[in-house]
Amino acid sequence: MTARVLSCATLGIDAYIVHIEADISRRLPAFSVVGLPDSAVKESRDRVMAAIKNAGRTFPNNRVTVNLAPADIRKEGSAFDLPIAIGIIAAMSGSISPEKLSQYLILGELALDGTVRPVRGALPMAVEAKKAGLKGLLVPVENAREAAITGGLDVLPVRDLGEALDFLEGYCDIIPFEINSKAIFRQARMHRVDFKDVRGQEHAKRALEVAAAGAHNAILMGPPGSGKTMLARRLPTILPDLTLDEALQTTKIHSVAGLLPPDTALVAVRPFRSPHHTISDAGLIGGGSYPRPGEVSLAHHGVLFLDELPEFKKQVLESLRQPIEDSFVTIARAAMSLSYPARFMLVCAMNPCPCGYLGDPHHECICSPPVVQRYVNRISGPLMDRIDIHVEAPAVQYEELANEPAGESSAEVRRRVQGARQIQLDRFEGYSDLFSNAHMGPREIRMFCKIDDRSEELLRMAITRLGLSARAYDRILKASRTIADLEGEEDIQSRHVAEAIQYRSLDRRLWE
Repeated sequence: MTARVLSCATLGIDAYIVHIEADISRRLPAFSVVGLPDSAVKESRDRVMAAIKNAGRTFPNNRVTVNLAPADIRKEGSAFDLPIAIGIIAAMSGSISPEKLSQYLILGELALDGTVRPVRGALPMAVEAKKAGLKGLLVPVENAREAAITGGLDVLPVRDLGEALDFLEGYCDIIPFEINSKAIFRQARMHRVDFKDVRGQEHAKRALEVAAAGAHNAILMGPPGSGKTMLARRLPTILPDLTLDEALQTTKIHSVAGLLPPDTALVAVRPFRSPHHTISDAGLIGGGSYPRPGEVSLAHHGVLFLDELPEFKKQVLESLRQPIEDSFVTIARAAMSLSYPARFMLVCAMNPCPCGYLGDPHHECICSPPVVQRYVNRISGPLMDRIDIHVEAPAVQYEELANEPAGESSAEVRRRVQGARQIQLDRFEGYSDLFSNAHMGPREIRMFCKIDDRSEELLRMAITRLGLSARAYDRILKASRTIADLEGEEDIQSRHVAEAIQYRSLDRRLWE
């Protein structure tokens, strides 16, 4: 006899339906899984056999063949354990109607005692089930909250194989897991840090406000203990709130990567990723024999923070150039090519020299000029060109730490940032993939970044004296547009251009 069960697999951050066909024939006992399974799927044979027996069912003493269709796409992961077991029982006993099996998507890993364990990618799988018009899906209890975010589906949490079989055979009912996604979304948008925690550094705060308003990349340079990391970690608190669509897309990436905590249904705040400088290029960009999203994709719609920038391997830093420009990553392998979204704000921090005290009036720098030159040369000019905002964060004085009142809160700054972002959304209405000034191309720069003669002269002098590239010229114009938006000005004024130019003042210092 033959039975067919619906399951699902992920490809990139999206999912596709997998038809699991189980056939039992009167031949010598054997158990084979075909349809391009990987090692984890092949090993499901032993887990399924033990789970069926420990659930009080009889494993067939015949030849069992399981096919995973479509057979030309490689299947990986342990989410097929539960549907394979159900398919074998259905083919052997005929106790489950094919009509009922065709209404539900089934996924879950089996323990040897029949317990159902959580799997990766439950959210994109639920989205695919809804798109396919299915009635619902059977998922592990730990994945129910995540899958229920999609809405419009009966999400049935199961604890073990026996419970899933009893439901499908009609012996019991499972109450669908329900969740108010909008309420959870509102409650989860809370930050534990605030911009007002940072004392002093008003110039750096202003620079990060401009960066947040236009989604510009930024780099902070200053001595140890000046607050660079503290500022960067508070940047997400002044960014505009995630929309529900953005939150769902971000959650899908974390779900596929297996990084979504069991008690978290939705990533409702902008992600902040801070990888260690020993990270590999595959860890940063994504990859592996079976590709997984890297840090640039996990930071989608959020912030990627690289602390101690010169300590990163050169090839790792150079691999950032393409995602910064294109806002996505393509990982090509012999068998497949996958694309992951990667629209993030890059924020970097670095010391001016290896000891960290070059230019500090209160500490003596012990680094020789060649040592300093080698240190800053670890960062290439093309990468620095792609960073719009360059700002110094000098050491904070005692008076600022002890006496200065707390600055503006994140909520106050965020209101201005959201106002500027709304101006940009109105400006770019009709552009499907353009939401902020930082992502304007040459054509949009010519349309929306027109400047007067005085501003043009300022820009000409800056380009000549600092030796900036054509890319830097465009990025100054983008930053000028953002500064004007923060002030609610329709036209870019010379003061806006002057402020944007000063955010490139580190260009010469780094290579002198």
